[in-house]
Amino acid sequence: MSVKPVRPFSSNFRWDGVELLRYKEEGSAPFRDVTRQVLFEDPSIAAQLRYFEVSPGGYSTLERHQHAHAVLILRGRGRVLLGDTVHELNTNDLVSIPGMVWHQFRPSGDAPLGFLCMVNADRDKPQLPGADDLAELRIHPAVAAFIGI
Repeated sequence: MSVKPVRPFSSNFRWDGVELLRYKEEGSAPFRDVTRQVLFEDPSIAAQLRYFEVSPGGYSTLERHQHAHAVLILRGRGRVLLGDTVHELNTNDLVSIPGMVWHQFRPSGDAPLGFLCMVNADRDKPQLPGADDLAELRIHPAVAAFIGI
């Protein structure tokens, strides 16, 4: 399938010719109210650029994997868990997520949290935390409050 060289921004963080997708398959991992759009996927670049949006009250999956992420916050405010630290996020902030670091995004307030995420085109599947991982994360009070489990 060929992609148009220019796909205009339409409105409300949507682009012409870019499909609005589910974040993940239902039941594959815990998450709530997240969508994704694959903006660029070109084998000659060997990377994929995606736009994710987390609705108020939603959250991405708490996960880790071998590949790294490069994230740019485009919309809203929120927080991100990186390892054993929770960071505040604002529009235009950059987030580097190294491989094998637990991470999760959550919006703050009543507006969505929208972000660009660049990853390798060829990447491993996410790992979900087990009971021991969760117990280790819960040692940190801010992390325990953030993940809420």
